[in-house]
Parts: sequence; C-alpha cells; structure tokens
Amino acid sequence: MVNDSDEGAGPAARSKRADARRNEKTLLDAAAAVFVASGVEAPVRDIAAEAGVGMGTIYRHFPTRADLIIAVYRHQVEALAEAGPTLLDTSETPYAALGKWVDLFVGFLVTKHGLAAVLQTDNAGFDTLHAYFLDRLVPVCTHLLDAAVASGEIRSGFAAYEVMRGVGNLCIGAEGDSRYDARRLVGLLIAGLRR
Repeated sequence: MVNDSDEGAGPAARSKRADARRNEKTLLDAAAAVFVASGVEAPVRDIAAEAGVGMGTIYRHFPTRADLIIAVYRHQVEALAEAGPTLLDTSETPYAALGKWVDLFVGFLVTKHGLAAVLQTDNAGFDTLHAYFLDRLVPVCTHLLDAAVASGEIRSGFAAYEVMRGVGNLCIGAEGDSRYDARRLVGLLIAGLRR
C-alpha cells in the first residue's frame, strides 16, 4: 500500500527538489552579494544577472522585494548557524573559529542593512525575524565562546548576546563613512576577549 505522502517521492521527484533547493540557494547567494555591493534597494535585474537567471525566475520564487529580503535574511542566518560548528571543527583553535565566525557575522550585518526600512509597516514581521535571529545565532555564539574559554584562550564572563550586540553596534553607520573601518574595530573587540 502506498501512502499519499509518498506520491512523487521517487528518485526524479527527490532530484527535482534538490535542484529546486540548489536554484533557490543560488538566487539567495546572488541577492546577498548584490545587497552587499548595492544595498537592499538594488534592481532585481542586477540580482538576476548575478544569479544567471531571468527576472521572471526571481519573481516566481519571491513575488515582492520584501519576500526576497526576508528569504536572504533567513538563508544567511541558517548559513551562520551552520558555520559555527564547522569552523570549530576545522579551525586551528576555538578562538580562531570564533574570530572567523564573527567575521561572517559582520558580513551578515552588512546585508541586513535596510531590512528595517523594508519591513517598517510590518512590526510583527520584523519582531518575528529578530526572534528567529536570536534563537538561531545566540546558541552558536555561546558554543564558540564556551569552547574558547575551555581552551584557555579567552576570559570567561562574556555572554554571547553581549558580544553580538557589541559587534552589531560597531557596524552601525559603517556603510556611510569611508573613514570608518567596522571590521578593524570588531577585530579589536574580539582581541579584547583574550586572556
């Protein structure tokens, strides 16, 4: 007996789903790159060109700019959440993993710029995304900090939320002032955690 939920679950359907996920990832990565370079108001044609697809493909997946921005935001939060354990496994030390993760976090904050303006009429939507961001990333940062403390590389007593908030505050306004190097200041903040 075949369960209704198994219909279309053969190799071709699974392959199609995998292709669809890859295509969506390509679109989201392209949108994130364009947002970093040009801001969240960048023309959709620039995102389509970066992804190597037609504009219709983007609108089919993301009917509004807000849909696209939210999808990029969630995609990047997931990438950051997944990067933490990977960096911890592959970096020379837990402190090095923390530094690399914070650098990725800074990159994320750059693409996040402008999100509030796009969602200003939807406070509940913005609050939901912010809660999602905290729920996914604070535990990852906590794990990285705990590993660096356990290895003796950094002092204890720093909460992940405090570190993330400090990094975020150092990134505010960086895009409008070429004399301000947020990454350098964030590097100083992370260096200040060392024993």
